[in-house]
Order: sequence, then structure tokens, then C-alpha cells
Amino acid sequence: MTLNPADLVLTEIEELAKTRYLPIIGPIKGKLLAELVRKHKSKRVLEIGTNVGYSAILVAKELKEGASLITIEIDLDEAEVAKSNIKKASLKPSIRIVTGDALDALPKLEHEFDFVFIDAQKRQYIDYLKLIENKLHEGSVLVADNVKMLAHEMRAYLNHVRKSGLYESKNIPIAGDAFEVSIRL
Repeated sequence: MTLNPADLVLTEIEELAKTRYLPIIGPIKGKLLAELVRKHKSKRVLEIGTNVGYSAILVAKELKEGASLITIEIDLDEAEVAKSNIKKASLKPSIRIVTGDALDALPKLEHEFDFVFIDAQKRQYIDYLKLIENKLHEGSVLVADNVKMLAHEMRAYLNHVRKSGLYESKNIPIAGDAFEVSIRL
């Protein structure tokens, strides 16, 4: 079986992650993230925390033509690696990498989002959410990574999505950690 360019890039990143520290979500969590994007038929996606583009490629593979993904990365070097990886993946959806601090970038985004994946500074998850909450519509999906391993750092975020009455939220254990999947009501 011949792999498409996106799968080849994902495999390269996974192999690289075996030999050096590279905080990617990996294939197990990646499969669930892809399933969530596909299930919700997302058209406008936001990712906070690009790293080297692994999850952006996973997500973009599930988007239909005409869909778009905006991904934000604070580290300039990682953003450049992500740009290269995304280009090599030869994906159809529009993918825009915003380089800079998400706390500065998020207020400047103009559109509503159908799907948001948060995997950046854990203590700032609540701040990210507050900056985009007005850009979410009924049915928008939020997926937060590392909510088991680092729950203590994102307590305010978890309390908000679970108790504010604005979301239907559930914890999904996976690969020794968990996603928090929240649907905007």
C-alpha cells in the first residue's frame, strides 16, 4: 500500500518522536482527534499549539475542500518546521499558520469556529477559551489535550466547560491521558 504525502509526513514525525523529545499527540490520540473532526463535519477549525504540524496535518486530512484551518504557534522555529511539514503533506484545505502568542493572536481572528483543538500552555487554556468563546456557535466542538496528566494546571478551564452551563462536556480517557470534549450549547 502506497502512503499519501500526508501519511508519509505523519510517519516521519512519529519516527522522529521516538528518538528525541517531540510533544506530539501521537497516532492513538491522533486517530480519536481525526474521528472527532470527521464526525462533526467541521469547516472552520482552530488549533492552539501547532508544534511541528503533526495534529494540524491529522485534522486537515479530515477536512473537505473549502474548509480551513488556522493554527497558532508561539515558537518561530517550530512554526517554520510546521510550515515545511504542512507543505510536504500536500493537503487541499486552506491552512494558515499564525506565529506568535495565542493570547495576542486570538482576539484578532474574525470568524466563528466549528472545531477548536487546544494543546498549548496548560495554565492558559481558560484564557484561550475566554478569548474565543464569542467565536463559538451552538454545536462548536472544543477538544482539550492532556486533561488527565496536567489537570491541576487547567482546573479553571475544566471547571468552566463542565459547570458553566455553556457546554456539554465529557472526559475521554485515551493513551494514559485524556481529552476533554466539550460541545457549545
